Amino acid sequence: MDNNIALQAIEVSKSYANHKALNKVSIEVPSQSIFGLLGPNGAGKTTLIRIINLISVMDEGKVLLNGQPISTKDIVNIGYLPEERGLYKKMKVGEQAVYLAQLKGMTKRDAMKQLKLWFDKFEIGSWWNKKVEELSKGMAQKVQFIVTVLHKPDLLIFDEPFSGFDPINVNLLKDEIIKLRENGSTIIFSTHNMASVEELCDNIALINNSETVLSGKIHEIKENHKSNIFEVAYKSQSELNLPHNSYSISGSKTIRDIHYSTIKMNNGSTSNELLQQIIPHVEVISFREILPSINDIFIKEVSK
Repeated sequence: MDNNIALQAIEVSKSYANHKALNKVSIEVPSQSIFGLLGPNGAGKTTLIRIINLISVMDEGKVLLNGQPISTKDIVNIGYLPEERGLYKKMKVGEQAVYLAQLKGMTKRDAMKQLKLWFDKFEIGSWWNKKVEELSKGMAQKVQFIVTVLHKPDLLIFDEPFSGFDPINVNLLKDEIIKLRENGSTIIFSTHNMASVEELCDNIALINNSETVLSGKIHEIKENHKSNIFEVAYKSQSELNLPHNSYSISGSKTIRDIHYSTIKMNNGSTSNELLQQIIPHVEVISFREILPSINDIFIKEVSK
């Protein structure tokens, strides 16, 4: 196994009664990266996450952590924030946070010290003696995020971590997730928010109908799905006139005397050839290739 791979799932399968939740799913999560685990509802993402956390048992396949089969002794080095939050509603926030930290092997003293730092950072020190049931959903999620990362695990798994957060707190968590990666953590990040995937993730895997249909580095996936579409901004007294057999203009707009045209190249034309067609007739302001978004790729792959 590549030393740069922190976690590897190899042809993992899992069935429940007559439902095949995972069918030979394989993923590779690079060390110290943010890995997006994507898929529509019911695709099998949560089942795979539960197998990695040893909550569920796979029927077939292997899961390797740092090259070795994952086992119960590894759980202390995993932090898991499930989509369905699991704090005890009747317990006080501080008391519960210390208790959960001790379950992950921290001493009470170390837990108290680290919790103070995190509560100060998130400006929630006044919540220490509140019961969880007194907190809003977003407030409770902040607490659960803290107890997930408190023991500084090597592997962090976040399932829809931004659900229920306002934009300010979403940015707060994004900044902390990036810092965690910079400090050495490997992060698996499952979400339906494709904008967050583009912003945070280095690699992704897309699971659909219980199978891996796409995986790799984000920039390589976008390159592989590009459609030879370019946007040119230019100054001219008239619209672009291009040979219809080689180029098709799919959209045009004008903003403050600058024209913007979206052009698809046909018949194997190159970007240089397109520029040679344009430059003699207009003043080019900018020229860029339009790559598909992860959202576009997600919809295309899932719709197949």
